[in-house]
Amino acid sequence: MKKAQTALVTLGLAGLVHCASAQGLGSSFGLNPGATIPDGNPVGWMGQFNVTGTSGQVSGVQVTLDITGGYNGDLYAYLVSPQGQRAVLLNRPGISGTNPFGYGDSGLAVTFDMAAAKDVHSYGLSFALNSNGQVTGTWAADGRDIDPQSDGHTFDSAPTTGGLNLLSGLAGADMNGAWTLFLADCAVGGGAATLQAVGMQISTVPEPSIALQLVGSIFAWRLCRWHCRTRN
Repeated sequence: MKKAQTALVTLGLAGLVHCASAQGLGSSFGLNPGATIPDGNPVGWMGQFNVTGTSGQVSGVQVTLDITGGYNGDLYAYLVSPQGQRAVLLNRPGISGTNPFGYGDSGLAVTFDMAAAKDVHSYGLSFALNSNGQVTGTWAADGRDIDPQSDGHTFDSAPTTGGLNLLSGLAGADMNGAWTLFLADCAVGGGAATLQAVGMQISTVPEPSIALQLVGSIFAWRLCRWHCRTRN
């Protein structure tokens, strides 16, 4: 029988790759840590994406996870913005009042998106597997900001919309600073999982002052063209 445990540890990310858009309206980050997530070990894995030198406020966030092995119903993951807003990406998928251990699939190759409608916690209602046997698709973050040791009935009643537990709660944040990702296997049994790759894409909108400057520049350009035509 599985026995749940939780704890935290901090580890640095290595091999971080950053790609900023030409317009400055977003940035992408990714790495391939090959980090083992030990079965039933509350230590977990934690790392940071350090973002500097960008402007504008967050308008969209996507997170991709490529996890192999293990037992999906044991996994717990969250993302924290530089301002401390937390989005719970995974919280023991499948656990409910009728399923105390969650889904027994092995591995995830998924994207979490602010605009997604399907709840990853209940992915078993409709999902697909890739050739590696990993659950795939684009999903809404789990959002159940409760102790992963909670019983199934607590998961059933946990709120999943609104507040800061979903990626939508990150909208409006300043993207500069340390974005923290945590992942752990929170129950014994099911084997060790491996975090093969993780990626994050942040979209931004210009600061209001910048947007006003852009509008003013476009208006001045059009006024100049009109004035030149009338003089000729």
